[in-house]
Formats: sequence, structure tokens, C-alpha cells
Amino acid sequence: MALTLAALVAERPLGLRVRAAEAGLGRAIGWVHPTELTDPQAFLEGGELLLTTGLSLDETTSPGYIRRLVDAGVAGLGFGVGLSHESIPRSLVDTAEEVGLPVLEVPRKTPFIAITRAVSRAVAADEYASLVRTGKGQQELTRTAVGKGGPGGVVRKLAKLVDGWVLLLDSSGAVIEASPSARPFADELQDDFARLRAGTLVTVAGEYEVVLQTLDTRARGVLAVGTHEPLDAAGQHIVNTAVSLLSLVLEQNREHVGALRRLRSGLCDLLAAGQTELATRTMKSLWGGVPEAPWSVLAVAGPASARRSLADALDAEVAGDKVFFGESGAFVVALGDVETVARQASRIGGLHAGLSDPVSTVDFPAGLRQAKQAAEAAKAERSPLVRFAEHAGRGFLEMVDSQAAQAFSDSLLAPLRHHDETGRGELVVSLTCWLEHHGHWDLASARLGVHRHTLRNRMRKVAELTGRDLDSPGVRAEFWLALQVSGG
Repeated sequence: MALTLAALVAERPLGLRVRAAEAGLGRAIGWVHPTELTDPQAFLEGGELLLTTGLSLDETTSPGYIRRLVDAGVAGLGFGVGLSHESIPRSLVDTAEEVGLPVLEVPRKTPFIAITRAVSRAVAADEYASLVRTGKGQQELTRTAVGKGGPGGVVRKLAKLVDGWVLLLDSSGAVIEASPSARPFADELQDDFARLRAGTLVTVAGEYEVVLQTLDTRARGVLAVGTHEPLDAAGQHIVNTAVSLLSLVLEQNREHVGALRRLRSGLCDLLAAGQTELATRTMKSLWGGVPEAPWSVLAVAGPASARRSLADALDAEVAGDKVFFGESGAFVVALGDVETVARQASRIGGLHAGLSDPVSTVDFPAGLRQAKQAAEAAKAERSPLVRFAEHAGRGFLEMVDSQAAQAFSDSLLAPLRHHDETGRGELVVSLTCWLEHHGHWDLASARLGVHRHTLRNRMRKVAELTGRDLDSPGVRAEFWLALQVSGG
């Protein structure tokens, strides 16, 4: 911390006395400059403690002299007595008090060089402390960046080092990473973000001074650092280090993600070509597992930018043994926990998804064809999601006689409706929900609000009453078509 006027006065061997503007003693001293010039402004940078014996000053010239020092931005004035003046001119003290410029009386026994040495020691100590803090901060940030912390770890570490908050924003101004309590400031900074093209911009958000600095990456990004006080030299160096490290980490991540997506697309191609064993073996080695079969294949169509946004969201959220996704032509394809993928697609907007019937691993090519056909139908209908069973069912019903279809539906569903009329269960509703969730017991039972064992008992009752095996995909399709004809 820089030496203040108050700290200098507290050094008793110097014998300094405050004669004016005591309220300003908190000012930091940048350097000491002795001079007898009546107008030293051309030789000052601001922040100096000016030392003088007042050789050319008197009661008449002192007020103008003080005002020139204020214009030059000096921190304070040290006036040596016992040489040119036995005491400080009254007009000088009164004017300094009026304009708020601290004046220190320097006794005859205290040479100016003693004050210079005291300030010099403090400045050197402050610079050393700043250097140590900078080096330590750079080391901590570097360890975090090359360790497991990644960009998020660097952001949180930087926030602690500068005692503030930090946001990492992408090219659209959306938050990539944030330190605790930082996210609410993202919206407030959007106008400043839009004005920033490159370099650094200093602004204000609430009670914080905020430094916005662009990253050195191909994809434009910005680091926002908010602090209660302006960053000192060490803080600026630490922020610059964080910008460099984040630029490097994000660029490496970009290359890594690109390579991983190309690999995922290659695995999709292998599955589509029937190379199931090779594809699943590779998936296990990379992600530790394969989504459990049977697979419901989801294909998502839409603009390339929206598909990239979906892939970005899935990279951050999904686990390899729960859901696999990749690209196949102009589609993002997923299998496993496709509900997660469908939710992400609906959040992004502009995307249309198609869902296949459940298929075995070796029947993935057929499932992929179904999903793509359903996605094209969803796109044509401007619907967020179309299931292949619905799409195929509509097409089939258009080709058959409506009376024949109705008769088929009434015949197949009659035992279930008769059972439901007795009040012993809701077989038709339960069957519809179970088929809509592709035989997923937990999802369907949760939607119905019953225990999964209750749902299993109801499906066993459906099989018993109709004499049909619900494990057969064909039977499931017949029931689905019958329900579509009857309106569920």
C-alpha cells in the first residue's frame, strides 16, 4: 500500500506538524519533489509531496501559489521553517485550508533528504509488495489454468485475487463462466459490451468499477472484472495474465471440442453403416459406457447456427453413458436420454426434432431413418417434435378405409374399455401414456402419478385382456394406431 501523508506524519523522528487540511491526510504520496519555484506545474505529474522553504513566497504571493499546486494535482505541501520563514505565511495556511490542500510544517532540524528517504523506502516497499503479489497471482492463475479448474477455475481464482467479481462472456454477451454473485451484472453490462470492439473499456455497474477486456481468441469473448476500488498496478497485471490464460485455454478447448465433435459424427456414420460393435466399443473407451438399449433415436433439424448452439449446450450438460449425440448430415442425432436433448432444442428455438420407435443397437440405421423422416415432418408442420409412430400412423390412416380402421380400433380396444367402465382401472389412458413414453416405466408412471409397479400391473392386464405381447414392436404399433383412430 502506498505511503499516505498521515503515515508520513506518524513517523515521529521527522517531527512534521499538520498546519492545514487535516481531512486530506489520507492521500497517497507518489513521490517527493523539492523546489523553490513559484510555479512548478510544468515539472509535476500529480500525486507529489512538494517541499519548499518559501524563498520566493510572502503573504501576497502565497494564495496564488497554493492554487497553482492544486491545479497541478499535488498530494500535499511540506513547508520548511527556520530558513526563509520563521513560520508559514498566514495567507498560505488559510488558502490551503480553503482549497483542501494538506500543509505539513517541516522543522529546521529535519532535512528535506530525510523526508525523501522515508518516502523512497515506502515506495520501494510498495513496489516490491506489488511485484510479489503480481508474481503470486500469476502463479496461482497458471496452476489453475493447467490443472482441472479450466476457465471456470480461472474466473473464480481471479475474483479472489482482485477481491471482486468476474464474468466471462461469449461473443453474444452470454455468460460462459461467473464467480459467485457475478451473474446479475451481466444484463447491466450489455450496452457497454455492445460498444466494445477490441481492447479495454472501463465502466461502472452499481457500486463497482468494471473493466471490460477482450480476449485474444478467434471467437470474440470478453472478461469483465468488477471491484470496489480501481485496480492498482498489481491488479492490472493479474487481470492481464488471466486474459492471456483464458484466451489460451478457450482456444485449446475450441480445438478439442471441434475434434470431439468430428469423432462423434464419425461414430454416427459407423452406426448408420451397421458397424455397431466398433462404434460402441469406441464409445465405451471414450465415455465409459453406452446408453442402454433399446434406443430411441432423436434427429434435430434446423439452421446450422442453431444446431451448433444445441451441440454447445449438450457438450456442457450430457454424460457419455446416458446420452450420445453427434451430427449426421444436416441433423444433430442423439440416442439414450433423448428427453434432455429435446429440452435443450426447445430452449434454443428454430429447431425441429423427430423421434424414432425404440430400436435395438443393430437396428440403429432404421431408427435413424425414422427419426430423420419425423424431423422433416416436424419442420414442415413447424412443430418442435414429431414422433415417427404418429407420422407413420397418419400416413397409414390416409391409405386405409376409415370405416375399416375404426372397426379395427374398436375391436382391439373393446376389452380395455369394458374393463375401464367397471371402474377397476384406467387401462386405455395408461396404455396411451406408456406408448407415448416408448415403454419407459419411470417416465410414464410419473406422468400418470402412479407407482411404476402399478403401471406394470396395468400393462400385464392389457396383454391378458387382448392376448397381445406388448414386448413386440409390431403390437405396440397396432395399439398406437388404434388409439390414434379412436382419438386416444
